[in-house]
Amino acid sequence: VSEGWAVLCGGGVDICGAAAAGLERVKMAAVVIRQLGRSWRRVRGSIAAGARRPLSASHAVHQQQFTSLDEKPQFPGASADFVDRLEFIQPNVISGIPIYRVMDRQGQIMNPDEDPKLPKEMVLKFYQKMTLLNTMDRIMYESQRQGRISFYMTNYGEEGTHIGSAAALEPDDLVFGQYREAGVLMYRGLSLELFMAQCYASASDVGKGRQMPVHYGSKDLRFVTISSPLATQIPQAVGAAYAYKVSQADRAVICYFGEGAASEGDAHAGFNFSATLECPIIFFCRNNGYAISTPTHEQYRGDGIAARGPGYGIISIRVDGNDVFAVYNATKEARRRAVAENQPFLIEAMTYRIGHHSTSDDSSAYRSVDEVNYWDKQDHPISRLRLYMVNKGWWDEEQEKAWRKQSRKRVMEAFEEAERELKPKVDYLFSDVYEEMPVILQKQQEALQRHLKMYGEHYPMDLYEK
Repeated sequence: VSEGWAVLCGGGVDICGAAAAGLERVKMAAVVIRQLGRSWRRVRGSIAAGARRPLSASHAVHQQQFTSLDEKPQFPGASADFVDRLEFIQPNVISGIPIYRVMDRQGQIMNPDEDPKLPKEMVLKFYQKMTLLNTMDRIMYESQRQGRISFYMTNYGEEGTHIGSAAALEPDDLVFGQYREAGVLMYRGLSLELFMAQCYASASDVGKGRQMPVHYGSKDLRFVTISSPLATQIPQAVGAAYAYKVSQADRAVICYFGEGAASEGDAHAGFNFSATLECPIIFFCRNNGYAISTPTHEQYRGDGIAARGPGYGIISIRVDGNDVFAVYNATKEARRRAVAENQPFLIEAMTYRIGHHSTSDDSSAYRSVDEVNYWDKQDHPISRLRLYMVNKGWWDEEQEKAWRKQSRKRVMEAFEEAERELKPKVDYLFSDVYEEMPVILQKQQEALQRHLKMYGEHYPMDLYEK
């Protein structure tokens, strides 16, 4: 550019004094000004390539002429073409993202090419884990209603999202849950006794009774402990996935959340970081229709959560969350590619929350009984898988009755054991935060010990481990 400017002002002659240099120099100056504007892209490309040729007047005159139709945008923030017509993009510019499924509601495989062809033993495990979770939910829900525990959240209607996704992961993959993914932990091997110990805050609880019920966690099973605040797990999961990428660990992270949590700012941060840092993570959204009492039509105006993925540069898919095989296929492929290609994937599993949000919620205040009954009776993931097994000759009514009886017996035994067990030691209030307990905590612990020594008879200390 400076060399082109020299053509205009070289030898101490500027445009205003061009008359003294003659008419030809005026014409040459006008040509250079036009060509500088039209050829800026070429000049910049030449500089980037290391070219240092002077932009002489004769060179400028003979450069190729470009029309406005030939120009391409060079803005660094987007990839697109110019248009010469004012037109805003409408939210419904494309039709709704389709919902991938393998089985219909009668348990029939729709496309044989998509059948995962899982062995009988694995399908039976799917079904038994889904129904065992359902049985545990019913007993623990009633336990809370009777005042035996303080809080509980059921998983009714979403069992297929848990089991299908958990089965597609590798044991070393790391799981970040929200609070309605108990089936993932159950499939990974957490015992009924440990589920009960956590909800009852008994001495066997790996969290030592510090968490409120259903806030599970297991270091051995690679399941990060649940936190109550919505969406805080999303950026944390991305950080873990980035660490796996840097260490070349050949592992993936899966992060579960609901469509309500996707409205949190942490979701935006997590999505954007995962794409720009190219992290091996699967974002698994359980779109169950309600964020507590807020229905989806009040939660967002776009086409669900999967539609947001492309905006962040994330490969996305929408699946039928009540079809355990569809969930399995999508998660398995997303996991394979996330590790092989170091990039994030977003799965939106469409399902329905049949139960109340929690024991603190009464969903009859914001939805009808008929709506709930439809999903419970007509499109339940457990019923669909049972129909599939019956069609294959792998399951019958006698097996169903026997398994239901056996599963209830197992849950009740774990339930009764948790009720008999003592609570964790009181001193656990002060441990496991600092490697060396600071003086302020030592003073608090000593103060509590003095208090209990003086007034211990007013507290149920016999219920706690010594």
